[in-house]
Amino acid sequence: MNWIENLLIVAGLSLDIFAAMECQGSLVAKVNKKQLSCICVLVAIGQVVGLFLGHFLSSLYCRKNPATNEQLLGEIVSMLIFIGLGARLLVKAIRNEQIEERLENNLDMRRFVRMTCGTAIYTVLAGIAFGFLETNIAIILIMAVIVTVAFVIGGMYIGYRCGFNSKTIVYGIGTALLWIAGVDVLIRKILCGS
Repeated sequence: MNWIENLLIVAGLSLDIFAAMECQGSLVAKVNKKQLSCICVLVAIGQVVGLFLGHFLSSLYCRKNPATNEQLLGEIVSMLIFIGLGARLLVKAIRNEQIEERLENNLDMRRFVRMTCGTAIYTVLAGIAFGFLETNIAIILIMAVIVTVAFVIGGMYIGYRCGFNSKTIVYGIGTALLWIAGVDVLIRKILCGS
């Protein structure tokens, strides 16, 4: 996969974080830049660890089973992971869970630790998909850090200024990006064999 496709997949994964940050931004009286920096570091580390762990797990499988049939199986699994992650975001968009609006002076860092741990399984799955597609993990990790930090900051400030009403649109865009990635894997890797 080329870097544009990888960037779109990373962006699709990170849009879930964007929506969560948008909700948090709608609750704060003022954005505390020091806390926001800590949140950026925490969430970026969570993304990097999850992607690396998933990539590592899939590389263990690929080393044990380098045959062509297993490569095809890995590509099918990757396609299903991207479709499934997109479906998860679609469900979140359809549910459109409302949050209890109450003004908070400070952000609770424990909430962000829980959020990062909660999304870790999906990040590990994406790392597995990237590993099966034999992507360069260093490039994926760099993209993940940049996109995650940008989406954490962007989500916080958009939520602070505009509220959390656009989160369903964000989930929809994430769904589209991940489904496009799944269809791309189906067409280019599985059906065309490139």
